[in-house]
Amino acid sequence: MADFEIAVIGAGVVGLAIASRLSEKRTNLVVLEKNEKYGMETSSRNSEVIHAGIYYEPGSLKATLCVAGRDELYSLCRKHNVGHKQLGKIITATNEKELNQLEEVYRLGSRNGVELEILDRRRALALEPHINTVGAILSPKTGIVSAHELMDHYYHAAVSNGVTVQHHCELTGIEKSTRGYLLTVKEGGQTSTFTSEKVINSAGLYSDRIAELAGIDIDKAGYRMVYAKGSYFSVASSKAKLVSRLVYPMPNKETLGVHVVLDLGGRLRFGPDTEYQDDRNFDYRVDDTKRNVFGDSVRRILPAIMDDDLAPDMSGFRPKLQRKGEPEKDWVIVHEKERGLEGFVNLIGMESPALTASPAIARYVETLLA
Repeated sequence: MADFEIAVIGAGVVGLAIASRLSEKRTNLVVLEKNEKYGMETSSRNSEVIHAGIYYEPGSLKATLCVAGRDELYSLCRKHNVGHKQLGKIITATNEKELNQLEEVYRLGSRNGVELEILDRRRALALEPHINTVGAILSPKTGIVSAHELMDHYYHAAVSNGVTVQHHCELTGIEKSTRGYLLTVKEGGQTSTFTSEKVINSAGLYSDRIAELAGIDIDKAGYRMVYAKGSYFSVASSKAKLVSRLVYPMPNKETLGVHVVLDLGGRLRFGPDTEYQDDRNFDYRVDDTKRNVFGDSVRRILPAIMDDDLAPDMSGFRPKLQRKGEPEKDWVIVHEKERGLEGFVNLIGMESPALTASPAIARYVETLLA
C-alpha cells in the first residue's frame, strides 16, 4: 500500500483547488510546495481578474473551463465570503480601424456563450467618461477577486479535510513503481522518499520540469514552456477614481494588452506588459525606465494619466506553451496513461484564465481520475 493515495505537486491556486475538491471524497492526500508558503508565484502576481471567457478559442479548455469556472467562482466567493466584486469590463476601440476588431472580439465571446453588449461612443462614455473610445464592448460578468483570500479558502478547506500540505518541500525525482510512484523530495537539505498511488503535476512555472522528471520527452510532447514577465505600474491615489470598471484595449495575438486594473482596496494599476524569456531567471523587480513606454500605452485608453502619475508596482511571470509570435496554445490537462503513466496527470502552461477557471479545472481533473 502506498503512503498516499494522491500527491499534488504545487500549491498555487490550481493545485489548492484540486486538493480541496479531491479531499471531499478522498482522505489520504499530500500537497508538495517548494516555497515557504502556498501561492507565492504566478497565483499571487497577477491582475486578480475574474475573466468572462471572451478571448479563447471556442471548444478549448481555456474557453470551456473559464466560462464554467467563472460562475462557480462567483458562487464560491458569495458562499464563503471571499473578497470579490463583479464590476464589469469595457473593451475599448480607440480609433475607427479597431472597430472591425471589436466586432471580431464580440463574435468570439458570443460563440463562447459570454454575455456581451456593443456600445457606441456615447454609451461607452456615459459609463466611463474618461476613457478614449470610438466604440466598446461591455462585459458585465467580468470582475475581480482577492487571490490571497481565494487561496486561503482552498487551503483551509483542504487541510480541514485532512490534506497534508508540506512547504519547503521540493520534488527532485519521480519513479514508476508497483505501488504507483516513488517520489524523492528535498527538505531542509535532507533527501527522503515516499510513495503515492497517483500524482497530479500542478507545479506552475516548473510543471514542464516535473513532467520531465516523470520520464516524458517534453520537447517531443510539446510541453517545454517559455515565460512572459509582466510588470505593473500603480497610479497616484488622486487619479484612482478615473474609472469604475476594468478597461482593456483591443487584444493582440500575444497579449490582452496593458489594461486598467482595479483592486478591492480601490487602488488603480496598469499592466501587465509582456517580456518573453526562455530561462527561469525570475527577477521580479520592475524597471522604472519603462515608465514612459507604460505611459504611452496607458494614454491610449486613459488619456488623463501622465508619466509622473505612474510608480513601479509589482511583476509576475506567465508560463506559456507558445513562443513569441506564435499563436496561443491551449492548456495541457491530461491523464498520461497513454504514455504508460497510469494515475499521473499533467497540468502545463496554466496561464490566465487559470485563476478564474480553478474550480472547474479541479472538477475536470477529478473526472480524469475517475
